[in-house]
Amino acid sequence: MTLARLEFLVSAEQAGSRLDHFLVTQAPHWSRSRIQSLAKAGHILLNGQPAKPKTKLQAGDAVVLREPPPESSLIAAEEIPLRILFEDDELAVLDKAPGLSVHPGAGARSGTLVNGLLHHFKALSAIGGVERPGIVHRLDKDTSGCLVVAKNDAAHQRLSAQFAGREVKKIYLALARGHFKNRALLVEAPIGRDPNHRQRMAVVESGRAAKTTFRILREIEGASLVECTLHTGRTHQIRVHLKYLDHPLLGDKLYARSPGAFPRQMLHAWRLGFFHPRTKGWMEFEAPIPDDFAAALAGTDR
Repeated sequence: MTLARLEFLVSAEQAGSRLDHFLVTQAPHWSRSRIQSLAKAGHILLNGQPAKPKTKLQAGDAVVLREPPPESSLIAAEEIPLRILFEDDELAVLDKAPGLSVHPGAGARSGTLVNGLLHHFKALSAIGGVERPGIVHRLDKDTSGCLVVAKNDAAHQRLSAQFAGREVKKIYLALARGHFKNRALLVEAPIGRDPNHRQRMAVVESGRAAKTTFRILREIEGASLVECTLHTGRTHQIRVHLKYLDHPLLGDKLYARSPGAFPRQMLHAWRLGFFHPRTKGWMEFEAPIPDDFAAALAGTDR
């Protein structure tokens, strides 16, 4: 496996910059936190010597960023069925099943999508570390649908840059409580941690900018089938914005006062579009509506 080695020379205009700030501008596919962790681990050299992230640079300094080999995985490979919508040497697009956690967490070291990825694919990006190999973005455990996985670090960096630059098309289907006054609406409301409930997010003035477009596809008994387009990627964004509109997701035990007798939150990552990290060609995928979502839709459509 070929590992990245990037070399830079500090110009007079760049003198005085912090090392981590300098590298973020020179290697935009690497996040600042990733650069800081690499520096602390001794993988970034300044004039041939390991340097701290806060080190101030001088004109003529030579900076080398070395990508470390991936750590040995501590997560067991498991033969978990995967629904693969597309696969090549750079990436795979999956249709994640509802009820499947994307990666291991506290108290859950097995039975996740990552365990299945380690079994199915010979190579995965190491940028996410041993806990999240190949994981470019995530879906909630009970959200189904499209998810892209990177097979190498270069693909991961380029895909991550698209997510950060809001170039990725992300369209979801939701079953929301009640009927909306308008058939289409745009919600721009900042999202942050709920000050009264640490497990939840909420619309709060001090939150990060969040933007969602909603389009009503069908009105059914006591609910609406809603197409949701994400323009930002905040935690629980659709769930929070629907609660903010007083139309929470059916089955949402965290955000709905009365979630109803549904097996999960009725949210499906329906369509995903992005530029291929190597060919630059546009790719778009659609995940079929899962059986439990279809059953919920049929059960309320009377």
